[in-house]
Amino acid sequence: MTFKNTREFAQQLDQQDELKHYRDEFIFPQHNEKNVIYFTGNSLGLQPKIAKTYVDEVMNDWANLAVEGHFYAEKPWWDYHERFAEPLSKIVGAKPAEITVMNTLTVNLHLLMVSFYRPTKTRYKIICEEKAFPSDQYMFQSQVEHHGYDSKDTIIEIKRRDGEHNIRLEDILSKIEEIGDELALVLFGGVNYYTGQVFDMKTITEAGHKVGAIVGFDLAHAAGNIELHLHDWNIDFAAWCSYKYMNSGPGNASGCFIHEKHHNSNLPRFAGWWGNIKENRFKMEQKFNPIIGADGWQISNLPILSLAPYLASVEMFAKVGMPKLIKKRNQITAYLEFILHEIDNEIEGTEFEIITPGNQDERACQLSVFLHGQGRSLFDYLIKNGVITDWREPNVIRLAPVPFYTSYEDMYNFGQILKEGIQSLNN
Repeated sequence: MTFKNTREFAQQLDQQDELKHYRDEFIFPQHNEKNVIYFTGNSLGLQPKIAKTYVDEVMNDWANLAVEGHFYAEKPWWDYHERFAEPLSKIVGAKPAEITVMNTLTVNLHLLMVSFYRPTKTRYKIICEEKAFPSDQYMFQSQVEHHGYDSKDTIIEIKRRDGEHNIRLEDILSKIEEIGDELALVLFGGVNYYTGQVFDMKTITEAGHKVGAIVGFDLAHAAGNIELHLHDWNIDFAAWCSYKYMNSGPGNASGCFIHEKHHNSNLPRFAGWWGNIKENRFKMEQKFNPIIGADGWQISNLPILSLAPYLASVEMFAKVGMPKLIKKRNQITAYLEFILHEIDNEIEGTEFEIITPGNQDERACQLSVFLHGQGRSLFDYLIKNGVITDWREPNVIRLAPVPFYTSYEDMYNFGQILKEGIQSLNN
């Protein structure tokens, strides 16, 4: 498609958008009595209007039924989490029994490491990406130190080559082969939070397994954003937060994937009564008898008030399906990229360097942009003029046009505000 940097063209794309009515299903912050242009769904998704209905339903059941809500609510609390298995399995490409929801993301990664990071005297190293999200870095460090290893020797970061912004797949694969028999675990982000680079999870998993390592992924920026086939890719485990692309609310519950090949294994885990088989759970037996499946990794009964808005969003995903979301994602991100280049060309002395891969197979919603010649003042200008975006040092803005609720006219309007901001700051 040949794009145009005009309002009329953007409005035409919006008219053709089969997902356009979903924009009205979300609540936008307001700026001068208009919806903001919201680019930070990669940090916190907007609130679906229906989320309040789901939360109110739980509040009403709590008020009217109290403890009996566990069994007699319209959506009984004791099996509330089971409603996620089918729709989430389609979002991440898994079998329903491989999916559970519990805790928050880093908590779940720590718990999964109990099962899947089993270092020995000779096989103990972990491979991850350079500039992984800080929580992952802290998790790696504390886990290896808990096992008595030196993190400097144990954690191997795959680095970007000098002068490059993204990690080459060939460098990941060669490092996996090089570490070989010493490698216990490969744990990458599915999408790098800083650059927006999408990693080839299938190929990385195959390489890790070839040398005898376990392979897992932090899918915080991937779930609900990219096409995933966790089961078919033979990934051992994964976890993700729900409050970014899946719009469940700040700090909300995490999803977990555990491949079915591990369900009947003797892997150690930190046990709790909610992971015990349902038939015997309320017999309060002394010996732990885990559910066969990902639910067997649960520990405590679930925070239903937190799960309610997550369920509302997941059911929206089920109605739309990932193929339609990905189709719009690809086009609206390409249009945003076009707008950035157009503004760059219109203003002398300005250079925007998009550090997210240009190859559609290696990126998703997010474009990370170096603002050469511009600083924090431009970001502040955008915020003051109704564009909510994200700043990362030293001078990167992250832009995530989420297909559920961003419009093509948003992309055009952003370009005009960006141009005005640069011109006003340069004068």
